Amino acid sequence: MKIMVPELEKATVRMKDPEHVKNIILGLRRGGAGKLQVISDFDMTLTRFGFNGQRCPTSYNIIDNSRVISEEGKKKLKDLLHYYYPIEIDPYRTVEDKLPLMVEWWTKAHNLLSQQKISKSDIAQIVKESDVMLRDHFNILFDKLHQSRVPLFIFSAGVGDVLEEIIRQAGVFYPNVSVVSNYMDFDDSGVLQGFKGPLIHTYNKNNSVLKNTEYFQQLHTRTNILLLGDSMGDLSMADGVADVDNILRVGFLNDRVEDQRGKYIEAYDIVLEKDETLDVANGILHFILTQTQATQPTHP
Repeated sequence: MKIMVPELEKATVRMKDPEHVKNIILGLRRGGAGKLQVISDFDMTLTRFGFNGQRCPTSYNIIDNSRVISEEGKKKLKDLLHYYYPIEIDPYRTVEDKLPLMVEWWTKAHNLLSQQKISKSDIAQIVKESDVMLRDHFNILFDKLHQSRVPLFIFSAGVGDVLEEIIRQAGVFYPNVSVVSNYMDFDDSGVLQGFKGPLIHTYNKNNSVLKNTEYFQQLHTRTNILLLGDSMGDLSMADGVADVDNILRVGFLNDRVEDQRGKYIEAYDIVLEKDETLDVANGILHFILTQTQATQPTHP
């Protein structure tokens, strides 16, 4: 692994089976750019979890904490977060147990936001004023995928309008980027009246949401996948892909590391503990996409 992808030597990296990881990466490299697609979560996967000891906001937090939300609205949204977030990351509760509670949380939050008279024209400024940060060296990832014509599919339980604006303001919203997320529904005067369906939350990022999208039908030849996520729910993001040849699952373990380590190492091929960079993903992509050129004999 040392020579192939030096970034896998980082202290933040955990792997249950390095040999298995090596074989998948070699399979991805054999397929090259033409067979590859990247499927990624957004909040806390492409964005940072923290900076200088402070938590960074998710796409929902950006709205919840902004000036367009009333003080009463902020309190109610915070109460929801304090009640439901510990359930979402509880390693001892089953996904089946969490599912109805996640639907309950997202639905309540959407209803609260829909009462706040948020204007479409506010979104860009709200993002600009927020503390959101993409992970270090995000531009290398986005640029490399764009240059190599590799599709990047962002599958997010966040707010699509907000995360698109984050990517746009970072200058990396290239044509190869597709997003499936929770999009706001604005009325004719540009005021939020609700959210478009179907609802996407942490634990239904799979075929049940994707069956209505053309995305995977268009990419039936791209059977090699690099998957990036930060929760157990992200593991099913590639379920819509038919006939997968190779899939490498890279998981960011951001929170309650000691509690969740065992579960993550069992589920993800590579686990990154408290790593605020995209170095490992970039290193893997560099290895996959940089094919060695056969040296041509030189003539005098």
